[in-house]
Amino acid sequence: MEYVKSFKDLEVYKLSRQLSKEIFEVSKKFPKEEMYSLTDQIRRLSRSIGAQIAEVRAKRKYPKHFVSKLSDADGEQLETQHWIETALDCEYVTKEIANDLLNKNASAGKMLNSMMNKASSFCNKIQ
Repeated sequence: MEYVKSFKDLEVYKLSRQLSKEIFEVSKKFPKEEMYSLTDQIRRLSRSIGAQIAEVRAKRKYPKHFVSKLSDADGEQLETQHWIETALDCEYVTKEIANDLLNKNASAGKMLNSMMNKASSFCNKIQ
């Protein structure tokens, strides 16, 4: 495994940034009455995935904290999934858009889980 020098080099971080950007664009079309419920929630949670990943890099000295932060990021990813499905249920997004967002979100979840399962290899790579 090639050592990454920054959280910005992590593929899961790049994917989470892309996902949050796409969710932001899609959510611009949500009704105004959803501004403080659905729109705010889905934007905040999707952005939080990347923020948690950034914080993970600082916690890699401590394997239990490292896994805990990854678990937090995974929780944000699952909540984002819920809000994407809610937007679909309310017909604010098409099935195609929802599936695309859900697939990217699921990919991020798989990457996070892989990192949790291989925490020792990430935590032992401290420079």
